Amino acid sequence: MSATDEFDDVSSGHIADDAATISSVFPKDLQDKFELFSYRNAAPILANSFPNQFSDIVEALRKFEITRTMIRTPGGSKGPIAKYVDTLFTENRGWKEARITADLHVKLLHAKRQSEILSQYTRNGFLDGHRIDFLNGRVAVDLEWNSKDQTYDRDLYAFSAFYDAGAIDVGVILTRGTSLDNKFFRSLGKVLNKSGEEGAEQVYKKFGASTTWMGKLLYRLDAGRNGGCPVLAIGITPTCVK
Repeated sequence: MSATDEFDDVSSGHIADDAATISSVFPKDLQDKFELFSYRNAAPILANSFPNQFSDIVEALRKFEITRTMIRTPGGSKGPIAKYVDTLFTENRGWKEARITADLHVKLLHAKRQSEILSQYTRNGFLDGHRIDFLNGRVAVDLEWNSKDQTYDRDLYAFSAFYDAGAIDVGVILTRGTSLDNKFFRSLGKVLNKSGEEGAEQVYKKFGASTTWMGKLLYRLDAGRNGGCPVLAIGITPTCVK
């Protein structure tokens, strides 16, 4: 998975903001703990325009610690890692799951007499169904641990829809870093069953190259699938695993 040249749809973030943008915003301990990529000046926008939300994110990243048992435990509809992240971005701190819906009211005006309406109509449900895991003010945060990599398209389209509608100014995606690779997952042995005992399947088989990991996300960000929305990509590394 770390050998990015094996895949055509993988990137190392070649059009991300330069490294100085990250280092000017994030403290050294978090730069060492996570893979950090800023697009469209997402990092300084967060730090300078949304200091309270940025403080929450920094605090959450400093606390962030998952276990090998969490990784080995089957996910189901919501796995232990997603449930753990829920405890870092709580409603009492202002972070709530959000869904956007909007109708489009269209007017056709006379070209010379602007007060004259030629026709008008409403497109109901012009925006509908786009969800974000955690929304606080104009800052959005999504977690992607181990889904099909096409899930990133859904997330980035949601960010773009919220951004174009004026609902957010910046998005953050927390996902598996490149360094959580096949070698790391092989070291975890077998998947645990619901009773906590070892099953038959090897853990690494759950985390293929076509699941959500940083290389697949950066490819989409480099292709501009976030539209005009600034996005901060945060990659979970082995340093986060105890």
